Amino acid sequence: MPAIPVGGLVPRAVEEAAENAADVVVRNAKIHTGDARRPQAGALAIRDGVITVVGDDPDVAPAIGPSTVVVDALGRRVVPGLNDAHLHVIRGGLNYVLELRWDGVPSLRRALAMLREQAARTPRGQWVRVVGGWSAEQFAERRLPTPAELNEAAPDTPVFVLHLYQSAILNRAALRAVGYTRDTPDPKGGQIVRGRGGEPNGMLLAAPSALVLYSTLAKAPVLEGEDRATSTRHFLRELNRFGLTSAIDAAGGFQSFPENYATVTRLAREGLLTLRIAYHLFPQTPGQELDDLTRWIETVRPGDGDAWLRLNGAGENLTWAAADFENFAEPRPELGPYEGEFEKAVRLLTEHGWGFRLHATYDETIRRDLAVFEKLAAEGLFPAGNRWLFDHAETVSRDSLDRIAALGGSLSVQNRLSFQGEVFTRRHGVGAAAEAPPIRAMLERGLTVAAGTDATRVSSYNPWVALHWLVSGRTVGGSAIRPPQNRVDRATALAMYTTAGAALTGEQDVKGVLRTGCYGDLAVLSEDYFTVPEPEIPSIESLLTVVGGRIVHAAAEYEGMDEELPPVSPGWSPVAHFGGYQASGRTSGAGARQAELLGEVVAESQLHHRWRVARGLADEHHQPFDPCFLL
Repeated sequence: MPAIPVGGLVPRAVEEAAENAADVVVRNAKIHTGDARRPQAGALAIRDGVITVVGDDPDVAPAIGPSTVVVDALGRRVVPGLNDAHLHVIRGGLNYVLELRWDGVPSLRRALAMLREQAARTPRGQWVRVVGGWSAEQFAERRLPTPAELNEAAPDTPVFVLHLYQSAILNRAALRAVGYTRDTPDPKGGQIVRGRGGEPNGMLLAAPSALVLYSTLAKAPVLEGEDRATSTRHFLRELNRFGLTSAIDAAGGFQSFPENYATVTRLAREGLLTLRIAYHLFPQTPGQELDDLTRWIETVRPGDGDAWLRLNGAGENLTWAAADFENFAEPRPELGPYEGEFEKAVRLLTEHGWGFRLHATYDETIRRDLAVFEKLAAEGLFPAGNRWLFDHAETVSRDSLDRIAALGGSLSVQNRLSFQGEVFTRRHGVGAAAEAPPIRAMLERGLTVAAGTDATRVSSYNPWVALHWLVSGRTVGGSAIRPPQNRVDRATALAMYTTAGAALTGEQDVKGVLRTGCYGDLAVLSEDYFTVPEPEIPSIESLLTVVGGRIVHAAAEYEGMDEELPPVSPGWSPVAHFGGYQASGRTSGAGARQAELLGEVVAESQLHHRWRVARGLADEHHQPFDPCFLL
């Protein structure tokens, strides 16, 4: 075995350099390859976007030429690039720089301070919007902000705060901006909460449909022109920050094709994507779904595109009537008859080689959908070799899992209950929450089960929060919802975030593992995912992310090795001042964390007292009422 110089690997002389010299070499690493044939390695080489060598330092030495970028991992853990199997990345990118992110913020006090500061710099006509990625349970105070607090923080600037799929909170300026008055009727499936005299008080409730929340948000100003591209590029870099190298875009409401896909299409054409995107198409207009699907089938085909941007099928809705809702604070919705149009849509897609994904929260919906599939299967028409899957499936039954397996389906699960676990438990009980969703039962049946976040309007886009939920069964508030028998080990969870996602797009032979001939997609982690204490998994980030041999994110010792981005625009953007996910560093021990939370609550109590004093509801120099304290 050839020796390695003490100073590390050195490039060969120019005249000795072979034409197959690597573009990037990662050495001195603890590589988890995800490949059963060689699970561990110490080094690898990438050329022309593809892995050419996997081994140890001596194995990659011949691949190093004068232009090879040699990355010393300093003994850190390296994993295959992560793949979020259900991420609204296209919609998220178009809005990213406009949003104040509360993802990872530990207290409501801090969140409101951020909001107050942002309101002061937001120009007239623009909004401050907090759109998903957080839960009241993550705050030390364990509560939502009130409309009064939003009014105090931003008396003149419209503020919209979305809380999961459950509610939104608006200040008075936002109510004026959207035109909600005492005469505004409640929309179907939603409620405008009213105070004295019938005037809206600032609360909107999904009851159970979230349409009222999203249609209100849709009234806010949007980005135009070059700002859309800049916003998307910064969002992709933010995802790269956590080791994401691929995502399956689940489409969604208010994401129209082709106009809302134009930005990622342009970035792909210019070679500026830093995340591989497989996207879906979602009919936007109720009653027009079949017309839209027919039009798309005549225009594009699944698999069209390349390794960076490709169509993966239809969904996550095929027809609006077949979609259930996931406001777990409300009872399960009773859907009307939808099978007729739904069957036509599935038949149309299957006959033309289109796969699809289906939003289905409850087993009642899944059973009805499966009955349609089984009818078509009896005719020999389903699945006809097409990939299809259910998303979410929090209450799917064992019987339904058996039927999914028999029909060749897959599943994509998200950590929505790490943000909504407490409210789900209150509504459906401890037993149901323990099985929401029944991940181990899915895996025991040999089903492909991929993992994702459903970011950005529900869960955070941080994949390590989702991986922590898969492994620990705990919510962001620390509640243990899922017992050990419905959790998975760390290697299985990582496979759900790598190889399983690749299988959903038919790329399992080239993506999700670090093996010769596969894409050169990897992340050098800040902490060793396999050994770091379980509570610290959400604090992991990538220090170096590589996609197809390109270094797309670099931090710490590697700072400056990544590609330069244009500045965040507009300059008043919350992202320009706060960034995205609010990392709090390594999690403290239980005792220290308890003291930190108590400190936050004490500070909140002091603010509450000052608020009461300002309104004459308390004495600034109040005396204790218990005479024992006066002795």
